[in-house]
Formats: sequence, structure tokens, C-alpha cells
Amino acid sequence: MRRCAAIIAVAVTIVTIGCSKGKQTDPAAVDSAPQPVELSYSIFFPASHLQAKTAEAWAKEVERRSDGRVKITMYPGGTLTKAPQCYEGVVNGISDIGMSAFAYTRGRFPLLEGLDLPLGYPDGVTATRTANQMVKKYDPEELRDVHVLYLHAHGPGILASKKPVRSIGELEAMKIRATGLSAKIVSSLGAVPISMSQAETYDALQKGVAEATFCPVETLKGWKQGEVIEYVIDTTAIGYTTAMFVVMNKAKWEALPEELRAVLTQVSEEWILRQGQAWDKSDAEGEQFVRDLGKSFIELSADQRRAFVEAMEPVLADYVSATEAKGLPGRAFLQDLQALLAE
Repeated sequence: MRRCAAIIAVAVTIVTIGCSKGKQTDPAAVDSAPQPVELSYSIFFPASHLQAKTAEAWAKEVERRSDGRVKITMYPGGTLTKAPQCYEGVVNGISDIGMSAFAYTRGRFPLLEGLDLPLGYPDGVTATRTANQMVKKYDPEELRDVHVLYLHAHGPGILASKKPVRSIGELEAMKIRATGLSAKIVSSLGAVPISMSQAETYDALQKGVAEATFCPVETLKGWKQGEVIEYVIDTTAIGYTTAMFVVMNKAKWEALPEELRAVLTQVSEEWILRQGQAWDKSDAEGEQFVRDLGKSFIELSADQRRAFVEAMEPVLADYVSATEAKGLPGRAFLQDLQALLAE
């Protein structure tokens, strides 16, 4: 009897062990489960800015459509790489994705500087769409060390002034806040460019160090500069923009499975319009902000609009000569830009 009980006990033990082993997770199965791809995204806009919020929505949409296989961590406000270092930060793998403006590293993107020329951009959607079309057509060598997801660009830079301006003659010797390309625009109009950051501009206008500023309308609300100007002059005939990139580390891109690359490509295509619309929304809010303050808007006459456009010819000519001296198709690039904007 005891022998039978022992045999039964042993049998039960063997069955129990066998069952418990069957319930254990196969280590090989755990190892083969796909792990989410984690990506870092450096963006120079503060988290509160509409462009940063729109970029964050892009990241969430990528995560949703990839069923969580792509996780993107945002680093807004230049916390990972500052605006001028953002592009090289992507190239060198400091961040996997980066958003900044080409203009922050002038000379690094000689052909694409043409995107920022004072060509009369009417709005952010047009500027954004045009920038993407040009990059796709020319596939410039200066972007070959990254994978381009998409570009976007703000609405037309206009003149905001402490005193009325209705003709080019009234700009002579006026001190106008401008940096980079817009400084050339100011000089071509006979005014004096004063270089400073947006953060310094409010005080400069308030104290008279600067008498006017070239900027997109959204800046007048975003930086509160509408409080210290009295007039907004409609200089959209020479409206310039600032083209901005969203690029990805090339090695990181090439390491992604094909289906995940397809997700990022599709979402980025859709965000071209979304990002352009965000710029236009900001401009509309900026204009309303200034109107609510009771400031005046001045529309130039047809003759004066032509005069402003003609004054930009040296700026365009300088771009063509500078690019062609480097063996780049600057003239063709400019002509294509003008043709797209004329459509």
C-alpha cells in the first residue's frame, strides 16, 4: 500500500512539473518580441508655441499609426540642442530628429537660402508647400547627410513700425530691426538694419533704438511687439519667409523596417499642410492682437508695391551670383520659385 502511494506521489509530481514547465514563458519568445523604436526629437520652439504643439501632434500620430512600435520623446525649447546646432546634432546622433531653421546656420545651406528670399509669399501654407516642392525637385547635396521628413515656413514677413510708412522714400535712414537675409532687404530699401534677437526687440522698439521691425505678423503677438509699434505696413509684395526643416539621422532612418519608414513618410506628407496651417493660424491671431490694441494697418499703393519689388532686385541678383560661384543652380532655383508663386 505504501509502495502504491509513493508511486502515485511521484507520478503527480512529474505531471505537476511538466504542467508548470508548459505554462512558463519561453525566453526565446520574449527575445523575439519586437521592441518599440525609441526616437528623440529636438525642437527649438518652446513647448507652448503652436509649432511645437503641431510637431508633438505629428509624433503622437506616428506612434498611433505604428501601433506603438515607434515612441518619440520631444525635447522642446532647445533643451537637447540649441537652434543653430540642431541640424548637426541630428547628423551626429545627438538627436534622432530635429526641427530648426536653415537661416540659423547661414552659409551651411547656400542653395536653400533661396527659399527665404523676398519673393512675395502670401501665407504660410503657400510658403510651406513651395519649400517642400523645391526640395523634392532639387534634392540638394547640402541635405544628403540626413533624411528629410518635411519642411515648413512662416507667412510673409512684413514691416511693423512706430511711424507711418507709405513709400520707400519714408524709409531712408530709418533704423529697422533685421537679421540675416532681412538685413539685406532693409539695406536695399535705403534703411539701416539693426541686428538683434527677437527677445531684445521689444525693448529696442520701446526705447527708440529701433524704429521698426521686419517680422511675420505672428511675432507681434508671440513676442508682444504689437504693444510697442503703431503701424503695420502691408509689404507682402516682398514678403519673405524662413524655411524650417524636420530631418532625421540618416543611419537611424535606414535601420528602420520598411513598414515604419512608410508610416513616418505618410504622416510627414500630411503634416506639410498641418504645419503651414498652424503658421497661418498664428498670423491671424497676431493680426487680431494688433487690431485689438487699436494699431493702424497701411496698404501700399500699386506703384509703391512695384517700387518695393524693384528694390529687391539686387538681393535676388546677389543670391544668384553667390550660388553660381559655388557651382549651384541658383538661377534655375530662383526661377522655379518665382514660377510656383505665380501659379
